[in-house]
Amino acid sequence: MNRPSRMSCAACWFLAGVAVLTVASFWSLDLQWAKFLSADAARRMGRFLAELTSPAIDLPFLRKLAWASLETIAMSALGTLLAVLGGLALALPASRTHAGDRALWRAPTRLVLNGLRSIPELVWAALLIIAAGLGPLAGTLALALHTTGVLGRLFAEAIENSPPGPAFALRAQGVAPGRVFLYATLPQILPQLMSYTLYRWENNIRAAAVLGVVGGGGLGQMLAFHMGLFHMRETSSILIAMIVLVTMVDLASYLARRILQR
Repeated sequence: MNRPSRMSCAACWFLAGVAVLTVASFWSLDLQWAKFLSADAARRMGRFLAELTSPAIDLPFLRKLAWASLETIAMSALGTLLAVLGGLALALPASRTHAGDRALWRAPTRLVLNGLRSIPELVWAALLIIAAGLGPLAGTLALALHTTGVLGRLFAEAIENSPPGPAFALRAQGVAPGRVFLYATLPQILPQLMSYTLYRWENNIRAAAVLGVVGGGGLGQMLAFHMGLFHMRETSSILIAMIVLVTMVDLASYLARRILQR
């Protein structure tokens, strides 16, 4: 049997295995389609959608919503700022700046960065709530820790992939490593670092809106409270606020990146 035929047979066996697993999944799960497609389920869904499409607009609630929105923005901004500082501090020992650099701390520092970013923000928030209590502090620290792991790795890759010429010229003149980074490497990679930072800020706005579900403050905490009490009109207003907030931050980030690229 020639190679194309063997590859075709392997693909057929793979597709057959996927089909068997799919059928087994439907068979093993207790999917109650009859209840889902019943008239009673349709009536309840219609009532739910009717409440969800009529958001709450009373002034006291909107004041609370505005404050929670500001809290969510503050959490994401402060968490991102702390992550930039921590990520840059860890990116330096996690990178090999030139061919002769022994980079003794590169492997252990990258291991730390892997650990920080492998734990999701929700898990960090759940752990930090034990120490910091309910509220925006736990959410902000959770964003900072996870994003430090992400930005630290991205910053380290940017440092290692920067053009070596200017840094080599300064090292040849006996300039200290710290000044070499400040005057040669950093100016070259700064637009890239800013782009990474803005992108992570966009992500952190979404994450901050969700962290409140575990008590991290902001819009997420309001969402968890009102959804738990089945206040669908208030839930609708909170979801609209989240969409508006994310759209505004996405637009601001896009404009900032366009300015940096000029």
